[in-house]
Amino acid sequence: MRRTSLFAAAIAAVTVSAAQAQQPPMFATTKVEGTDNVYVFRYQNHQAMFVVTPEGVIATDPIGLARPQAVTTYIDEIKKITNAPIRYVIYSHHHYDHVAGGQPFKALGATFVAHRRAKERLEALKTDHVVTPDETVDVERTITLGGTTLELHYVGRNHSDSSLVMRLPREKLIFAVDFIPIQAISAPGIIDSFPGEWEASLRKVMAMEWDRLIPGHPYGGRLGTKRDVEDLLGYFQALSDEVKKAADAGKCWDAAEKEVRLPQFASWMGYEQGIAANIRRFCGYWGRGF
Repeated sequence: MRRTSLFAAAIAAVTVSAAQAQQPPMFATTKVEGTDNVYVFRYQNHQAMFVVTPEGVIATDPIGLARPQAVTTYIDEIKKITNAPIRYVIYSHHHYDHVAGGQPFKALGATFVAHRRAKERLEALKTDHVVTPDETVDVERTITLGGTTLELHYVGRNHSDSSLVMRLPREKLIFAVDFIPIQAISAPGIIDSFPGEWEASLRKVMAMEWDRLIPGHPYGGRLGTKRDVEDLLGYFQALSDEVKKAADAGKCWDAAEKEVRLPQFASWMGYEQGIAANIRRFCGYWGRGF
C-alpha cells in the first residue's frame, strides 16, 4: 500500500510539473524576427510593441490595468535593451485594458499620442489611471525618430471609434490591437463596436503595404498575415448574413443567440465563449438599427 501511495504521489508530482512547464512565463520580451529594433512586450495575455532607436524609444500601450507591476516590468525590459530615453507612448485605442497605467512612462518624460476620439473619451470619463494624451491624430501622422519612421493611421470605426494602425514601412510591419484578432472571436470587447464599419476598416488595412501584423494579444503566439485579415472578413460577412436572416424572422435576441452558429469557424479561439456576444451585437445592428 505504501509503495502504491508513493508511486501515485510521484506520478501526481510529475503531472503537476508538466502542467507548470506548459504555462508561459508571466511576461516576455521578443525581438521581431528580421528586424533590428522592433520588439514585442507581453505581460500575461496583453502585448505591446516598442521600437528602439539611437535617439529614443517609441513605446505603445502600457497594458497596466489593475497591474502596475506590468508597467514597471515593461520599462525595465526596455532598459535592458537600451539606455535611450522613452520619447513616445502611443495608444492603440482608448480601452483601459490596453492604455491604463502609463504614469511611470509619463514620469520619465514620454509624450503620449492617441487618436483624437481617444482623448475625448478619456477626458469625458475622467479616470485617474489613464494618462491623458498630449497630442492627437485625426487621420494620419508620421513620427520619425533616430532614422525610424512610424506611421499612424485611422481607418475608421471598428472594435472602437479610436483605433490606430501603426505601420513601420521599412519593416513592413503593422501593430493593430483588438480589431484584428488572429483566428479568434472577440467577445466582451465587441460591446461598443461598429459592425457596419468594421469590415470597411479591415479592407483599408488590407490595402496598406505590410507583411506581418503584431496583435495586442498573443492569439497562439504568432504574428498575423493578410490571409488572417481575409479570414476575419469572411467571419464577419458570414455572421452578418446569418444574423440578418434571424433578425428578419424576428428571432433577435434570445432565439438568434441559441440558433445561429458558424461551424466553419468553430476551431477559432474563444468561439464557444464568444459567439453569443457576437450574435447579440449583430442583432443590435440588424434587429434594432444600432
